[in-house]
Amino acid sequence: MKRIFLNVLMIAFTVSIYSCRETTQEKTEEAVEAMGEDIENAAEEAGDAIQGGADELNDEIQGNDDVMDDDA
Repeated sequence: MKRIFLNVLMIAFTVSIYSCRETTQEKTEEAVEAMGEDIENAAEEAGDAIQGGADELNDEIQGNDDVMDDDA
């Protein structure tokens, strides 16, 4: 009886560990989501840098740029 109980307990333990492990598909989905977020953040940073450069160029063209006032 003790042997049967231990076998059932061991099978239950094995099944619980096996069912809780993370699959390769889940890991791949998480990696793809992380890459998508990184790409989105990089695109936003690039867009902000481009906008800042365009604003600076516009200020220079309009004569509103404060950077060159000290040298002139």
